[in-house]
Amino acid sequence: MPGSSFGTHLHLTTFGESHGPGVGVVIDGVPPMLPLAEADIQVELDRRRPGQSSVTTPRQEADQVEILSGVFEGLTTGAPIALLIRNADQRSKDYSNIKDVFRPGHADYTFHHKYGIRDYRGGGRSSGRETASRVAAGAIAKKFLAVVGVKITSYTLSVGNVRAETVDLDEIERNIVRCPDPIKAVEMIQLIESVRDDGDSIGGVIETVVTGCPIGLGDPVFDKLDARLAHAMLSIGTTKGIEFGDGFAATLNRGSHNNDAFVMDGESVTTATNHAGGILGGISSGEPILFRVAIKPASSISKAQNTVTVDNEAEVIEVHGRHDPCICPRVVPVIEAMTALTIMDCWLIQESITAGRRAMC
Repeated sequence: MPGSSFGTHLHLTTFGESHGPGVGVVIDGVPPMLPLAEADIQVELDRRRPGQSSVTTPRQEADQVEILSGVFEGLTTGAPIALLIRNADQRSKDYSNIKDVFRPGHADYTFHHKYGIRDYRGGGRSSGRETASRVAAGAIAKKFLAVVGVKITSYTLSVGNVRAETVDLDEIERNIVRCPDPIKAVEMIQLIESVRDDGDSIGGVIETVVTGCPIGLGDPVFDKLDARLAHAMLSIGTTKGIEFGDGFAATLNRGSHNNDAFVMDGESVTTATNHAGGILGGISSGEPILFRVAIKPASSISKAQNTVTVDNEAEVIEVHGRHDPCICPRVVPVIEAMTALTIMDCWLIQESITAGRRAMC
């Protein structure tokens, strides 16, 4: 299926369906000699897996990863790395009553018309289950970036109209919504549980901060770093928008306020502010990269909704099964993974440019 691959110097292809035997990914371009074990990947998959709290889907998947190739005696070899995550808790019968009905908000309708066939069991390739493959690949990228001093942190900034007012990064993994504000985390949980009990769902905003990123990542014109990150984020099924730095709020300011003045910090150049979010002209500036992603309410809800069948007949649908009332807590590691894969890809591209410059000198 076209569109299942991502990246250039770091290239990956994901495979598998929500209710098939499993999902997985093949990653090409990881440099040799990087220490890597299944435990390094598992820790990230455990953050994304279903059934981890009262505000996520109760589907039980251990998401145990298997490294099939590309690692020998605990080190990457430079060969393609293949990872497999087997599905264990599929309940395809939960979807048998809607195999001929299009679920509102899902890709059922568009998939059916594009391909003439669709896997109705949980959405097949369009299911959020596909993101397990991304998280597995992203764990490798995060490990590589940690070696070169790059750190990526994402968190739930808001759920509905409840927004974090403080950001304490130590609080993110201490609550089930991954919010950096412990007080607002409680309000978020209460809101999600209320929406869930009403048979509905709710969205939110995930904020990401990248620190330690050097100057020079990203390319002018079509392959700007922010354009690459936007592509990566909007390829995640539940996302509906992205903004960098001040984002849309910058439209309310004048250039004299929005421009980040350059100043000296000892012998280093920095900026007095970071309205641009760490990217200038599509190239990383050395300042923290900051962006926010809009997460829509989960499409699968048990409330009655109007729809049509494959035969264009009107129908009322109630989507039963095991679904997330709010995707935000589980999408946090997915966004971190896609950020890591993008930054690592750009890092490898810049290394090739730098090597070329050195060869010319």
